[in-house]
Amino acid sequence: MSASPPDTGQPAALDGASGQGVSNAAQSAPPRRLGLALAVIATAQLMVVLDATIVNVALPHIQTALGFSGTNLEWVVNAYALAFGGLLLLGGRSGDLLGRRRIFIFGILLFSLASLLGGFATDQAWLLTARVVQGIGGAFAAPTALSLIAVTFPEGKPRNRAMGVYAAMSVSGAAVGLIAGGLLVQYADWRWVLFVNVPIGLVVALLATRVLPESQRRRGAFDFPGAITGSLGLGLLVYGLSNAATSQNGVSHWGDTKVVVSLVAAVVLLVAFGVIEARSKHALVPMRVLRSRDRSGAYLISLCVGTALFGMFFFLTIFVQEVWGYSPLRTGIAYLPMVVTIMVASGIASQLVARIGARPLMLAGSLIATGGLFWLSRLNEQSHYVSGLMGPMMVTALGMGLIFVPLSLVALAKVGDSDAGVASSLLNTGQQVGGSIGLAILGTVAWSAVANNIRAQVAAAAKHATAHLTGAKAAAAQKVITDHAISVGFAKGYEVSAGIALLALIITVITIRVTKEDLAGINPMAAPTD
Repeated sequence: MSASPPDTGQPAALDGASGQGVSNAAQSAPPRRLGLALAVIATAQLMVVLDATIVNVALPHIQTALGFSGTNLEWVVNAYALAFGGLLLLGGRSGDLLGRRRIFIFGILLFSLASLLGGFATDQAWLLTARVVQGIGGAFAAPTALSLIAVTFPEGKPRNRAMGVYAAMSVSGAAVGLIAGGLLVQYADWRWVLFVNVPIGLVVALLATRVLPESQRRRGAFDFPGAITGSLGLGLLVYGLSNAATSQNGVSHWGDTKVVVSLVAAVVLLVAFGVIEARSKHALVPMRVLRSRDRSGAYLISLCVGTALFGMFFFLTIFVQEVWGYSPLRTGIAYLPMVVTIMVASGIASQLVARIGARPLMLAGSLIATGGLFWLSRLNEQSHYVSGLMGPMMVTALGMGLIFVPLSLVALAKVGDSDAGVASSLLNTGQQVGGSIGLAILGTVAWSAVANNIRAQVAAAAKHATAHLTGAKAAAAQKVITDHAISVGFAKGYEVSAGIALLALIITVITIRVTKEDLAGINPMAAPTD
């Protein structure tokens, strides 16, 4: 394999057989073939992303069927997130070294097999093991899906359009999961939130062999010390943050032994990972990938997006079901305007990015999302759906849709074929870790405020009470107190989300300097292979 030119930061001409072959395949592929390729990649990304939320709606049914305790039940969700977040970097690098289509298909088939086995689970250990294996499959499929876009679609409008669809799937996946989960649980059975992945995954894997190009296997060894420290460090970080959030009774878990030990160990392992990567000849995350200020800024913005979005979905779902009394299906339907807005906004961004560049879209998107999340913080138990929920959701969705397409392009700008997998896996890692951070921080803020408000209301009611309420009146009074406390507490959480979106705006101002000419000239084969 010929050596690649130095990474000068400028688009380079293709000069290897491998690079020329993939480029020609992308340039000469008929529109129908590219359309099928995009459908395969987008469907795979949607499967992986929505699986973090599709089981949420089914949790009460899973608890009844398999006898989960309240504490253990959360691991039906966390087991997937832990494996997915911990192994993303390894999944991305595996695609770089062993061939992206090969690893993509492996990840999808593993994900589908685990879904099938999980659907037949008869006890807790069986289901949790299946969820871990699902996460592993997702960790190999997700980063290769994004990097396959870079080497399948020719630069310019085709690639921007593909990024728009990919972005819509990535950002709206959580909401789509809630909608699909509600439909499956209400009209079928909780097991179908897992079974549904099997036929979809098999079709995706079959089509992938026909419509996706295979990247050349590259010389290089796996960085096992880096893989072990990085995967364990990320896994422990997700675990610690997932368990740190203040619970619904207002009790903080930041000081719990398992949380402190997990977070300290995560810091130690991630620092060790950084040292190993700086010295390794076959680094899991080559330092050249992080040298670009634009790319590093994109990863930080991805972290902010994940932090703001995951917390918003989690608390909105609780709010509309517990305070407004929505059914799971109605909850999912309530998110439809947000999903549609994200898709439309992503399509608009994919058209505009070539004309005005990434920075203006990311600035506008961050500002709009900040406004939408702040508007959402005005939501309370007396609000109406259209003005209190749908309006701010659609504004937030518009902002996020404008951000994600240019964000993905910036993350892959001037990254060669040898590093496209790790560059895309870092983007996914930012969202996954950001989601864990969001749930931990927003959970602490929101549930602490809920507990404090309940105590204040109960004290005030006791001070002014003239008669002791019993039976239905007491239950109704308690419901009023709880609903108001949830509204007040969750509003604090949405304010924090708005602040995080504002931080994304500040990071964009400081770090993003890539021009539309830079994006128009993205050459996915230009980086060194080492």
